[in-house]
Amino acid sequence: MKPIEKKHKHIRLRVIIVGSIFSLFFTAICAKAVYLQVFRGSWLSEKAANQYEVSCRAYGKRGTIYDTNLKELAISIDVTSIAAHPPKIKNARATAKSLSRVLKINRKSLARKLASNKSFVWIKRKATPKEAEAVKNLNITGVDFIPEHKRFYPNKTLAAQVLGFTDIDDHGLEGIEFYYNEYLQGSTSDYTILKDALGRGFDAEKITGLNYKGNNLVLTIDSVIEYITEKALEEAVKKFSAKSGMAIVMAPKTGAILALAHYPFFNPNAINNFSQKIWRNRIITDPFEPGSTMKIFAAASAIETGNCSPSSIFYCENGAYKVGKHVIHDTHEHGWLSLQHIIKYSSNIGTVKFSAITGPKSLYKTLRDFGFGAKTEIDCPGETAGILAPYKRWTKIDAGTISFGQGISVSALQLISATSAIANKGVLMKPYIVQAITDQNGQLIKSFGPRKVKRVISEKTARTLAMIMKTVITEGGTGVNAALEGYSVCGKTGTAQKIGEQGKYAQGKYVSSFIGFLPEKMPKAVILVVIDEPEKQHYGSIVAAPVFKKIARKTLNYMNIRPKSKTGKLIVSLKSETRG
Repeated sequence: MKPIEKKHKHIRLRVIIVGSIFSLFFTAICAKAVYLQVFRGSWLSEKAANQYEVSCRAYGKRGTIYDTNLKELAISIDVTSIAAHPPKIKNARATAKSLSRVLKINRKSLARKLASNKSFVWIKRKATPKEAEAVKNLNITGVDFIPEHKRFYPNKTLAAQVLGFTDIDDHGLEGIEFYYNEYLQGSTSDYTILKDALGRGFDAEKITGLNYKGNNLVLTIDSVIEYITEKALEEAVKKFSAKSGMAIVMAPKTGAILALAHYPFFNPNAINNFSQKIWRNRIITDPFEPGSTMKIFAAASAIETGNCSPSSIFYCENGAYKVGKHVIHDTHEHGWLSLQHIIKYSSNIGTVKFSAITGPKSLYKTLRDFGFGAKTEIDCPGETAGILAPYKRWTKIDAGTISFGQGISVSALQLISATSAIANKGVLMKPYIVQAITDQNGQLIKSFGPRKVKRVISEKTARTLAMIMKTVITEGGTGVNAALEGYSVCGKTGTAQKIGEQGKYAQGKYVSSFIGFLPEKMPKAVILVVIDEPEKQHYGSIVAAPVFKKIARKTLNYMNIRPKSKTGKLIVSLKSETRG
């Protein structure tokens, strides 16, 4: 073969090889293109969109909570949250150092966030205006400022356990905020922002016609009466170095809660500064043995059944009475006492004796009718039913001790609701704390009003019990410290020894209470005061009755209910003081 022919053959072979390789690559590219266009088209479209579209979510403001006079108790305010886009952060360590100094957050943790592969990270949610302004002044590329809303309680500790609080995303966690979260929570909406190659937003979906803001609540709580009640309660708990205290004010004719106070207080604007133990609404959630306040319901059973009258006489054994293997004691020695005087002097022995005539079945029925052992179904979370065992399981000593408030547990709400039934001529009303739900324009969506549960005793029996309770406040009665000049007060003291960890009564630990209503003829307020583990003194007559008196006097003055002994000009309300 000639050299020239050999050279041409070699060139053709190279051309064929190169052409074959190119053909193979071209075929592969065409196959890949077909695969991507036909089989992965939707995936590619989505991936491409992610390069120039950002999905965002808008949150509407949470609704406002008002008191009965439309004073704001919980509102939502506009705040700024600080975020970052790590791919745009040039120097994560230096940026973290600058931001941590301004925002007082952990520098190492922040540096890890900024150096991550994520496209978006939070730096600080709901920063203060001062913090947001300081970060803006740093002018850091890749740091973003996002408008949000934050729950704010303008009265700080006022009615905090009733209101509850929300989490960082404005979801209700406790109290009314939790129970009515569905109504209060603002609407959410997803929308898209388009951005250019530099990540700058240049267009967005237009959102029209969407109502973002949540609905509002109007409570039955009167912030002035709430302040009066909380202040009096705080003073008593501190005076007697008690563990805690509770107090309620209720309108007996309607069941509306006018005040619901706890001490110690907490500030829902700064919940992390307070123990979780004081967050809950203990008036609703915590049962306790009521002690001698239960005697008025034992008396109601005895009178309603016709087995006894206020003048029925019983021998009170001079302070000690044996029931089986147990001995029941009175604080003071008494001989013969009428039922009326048994309640006035708070004789355990006398109560056991007249309840024995009534019988366990009738006593149990009366207590159940008054609402003990069952939830009131109030519009608050975590309500307890208390404990009232069926009468068939009662021993003889059980029947005796339950009649004077031991061996039974109740909530403070049950106790005031039952007493309100006596003040309301024998009719039990359902307690409630929210009277209306309105939209953002104030238009009524839903209303709640007085709701009769049942008649528990006759009107005659209710009047008789009120008369008996009135004597408790007179000279010699255990409730004399609750007497209020110019007003007829009906009430009952309670002193109950607390049960310890092993189910036995704890030495030196008591719950002191006073329950009462006024004025006698047309009661406007029922007030319950409960002081837990007071020191120095533990009798309800000394610890709780004066608190009732203080709350009652200021509340009636605020309501412009004049005392009988005073005429002429109306009494000046306490509004100016309570702003205090």
